[in-house]
Amino acid sequence: MDLLDFTGQEMYFDAPLPAEVDALIQDAASDYGSEGGASAELALLRAYFLAPEQLSVLVALYRYYYYQHRLEDALIVAERALALSARDLGLDGGWRELDEARLHELSQHAMPLTRFLLLALKGAGYLELRLERATEALERLETLARLDTEGRLGIDSLLRLARSLVTEQQIQGAGDNLHVLRRR
Repeated sequence: MDLLDFTGQEMYFDAPLPAEVDALIQDAASDYGSEGGASAELALLRAYFLAPEQLSVLVALYRYYYYQHRLEDALIVAERALALSARDLGLDGGWRELDEARLHELSQHAMPLTRFLLLALKGAGYLELRLERATEALERLETLARLDTEGRLGIDSLLRLARSLVTEQQIQGAGDNLHVLRRR
């Protein structure tokens, strides 16, 4: 299955935004560089309060927090995007209930939203790594690895890093009871 095939299906950003919400996102983009971005954040939060289930609003808010290096806030937004997209896809148990069979089924009628969920999961995994939560990152990234058999989402290096960090944490947790020789 090609995770990049969106032929004939509407993308999340194709959904029309209410005029006021669209204007707030445009204002945020214009104000981003001024006053430390405070007015941009306010505009985005107002857009979120007006349209809390619009993925375009969540993506704008996520990007704002990410580029402001507010990774905890970006992760909260990523989790919201994951929850909404999982709900809209009928995944009552969230992304954890996604397997190859369900992915194939969803790809038949909702590939763009399915891919959005997968990319939000990748983004959340990356943020977990940046926040030094390797175990949580690994759970997300291993789920993606099982689903993306063709490697279209580009998670290989993130997955290797997460596995390495989890191993290092396990070694550190063992204390003096475990000694590891490393090749140089």
